[in-house]
Amino acid sequence: MTRAEDAAEATTSARETEVTPDSRAAAFFDVDNTLMRGASLFYLARGLHSRKFFSTRDILTAGWRQLKFRVVGSEDPDHMRLIREQALDFIAGWPVHELLELSEEIFDEVLATKIWPGTAALAQRHLDQGQRVWLVTAAPIEIARLIADRLGLTGAIGTVAETVNGFYTGRLVGDLMHGAAKANAVRQLAAEEGLDLRLCSAYSDSSNDIPMLSLVGHPCAINPDRKLRAHARRHGWRIRDFRRGRRAVQVGLATAGLAGAIGGATAAAAALRRNAGRVRDRRSGA
Repeated sequence: MTRAEDAAEATTSARETEVTPDSRAAAFFDVDNTLMRGASLFYLARGLHSRKFFSTRDILTAGWRQLKFRVVGSEDPDHMRLIREQALDFIAGWPVHELLELSEEIFDEVLATKIWPGTAALAQRHLDQGQRVWLVTAAPIEIARLIADRLGLTGAIGTVAETVNGFYTGRLVGDLMHGAAKANAVRQLAAEEGLDLRLCSAYSDSSNDIPMLSLVGHPCAINPDRKLRAHARRHGWRIRDFRRGRRAVQVGLATAGLAGAIGGATAAAAALRRNAGRVRDRRSGA
């Protein structure tokens, strides 16, 4: 499919989606595999790899673990805890401004090219009708806000890492923005902003986001996994699939996406963890 075909598909999808002008309505978009191809954190890891922050073996190991995760599709408590510990271990001691600067560079180099035109068109349609649009993602809030800012969206909700005096402490504020946590955050935001969730829309690719999708009056499955596709069909939810040459096998989905939100955290964290000490030593010696 060419870029022209991408644009045509995006325009058609946006036109087919009814959006009513109403200040009490808003839209909530997941990021990984919904707004962009693959996982934002995995692309961040690749960007750091290209800057010699860690080895090729690390990024290949991370990619294999990510692929295995998508094929198996399991998210047990031990897995979630490992993700959190590895990611926090890596960023402990990092200056906030340095991660922000690197994230901006990597967005301009890589992430901007991974945005699904169809999903971006849907978000823009909500904006054009005077509705606010938030990203809701398990990715770090810094990355979420950067993407929202670049796309001209209202704001973002993401996982928050604690900082003290401009440095990451290695601890979270709250927990990962994942699953039921997304629904709770959207519910709280709606109360603060005077939104009527019955008038709101939500978009995601993952069955993990069914709690968030079930909150709103207009849920939509974007590039859905098998479980979400089946759930959406049972409940009469809209389904949009912007993947090229979609194949109905899990390996195909894993290769094309190479990530869900949490799987992306695993890939980035696993790749970065082994070299975190060397990175910090390099900075301290600069």
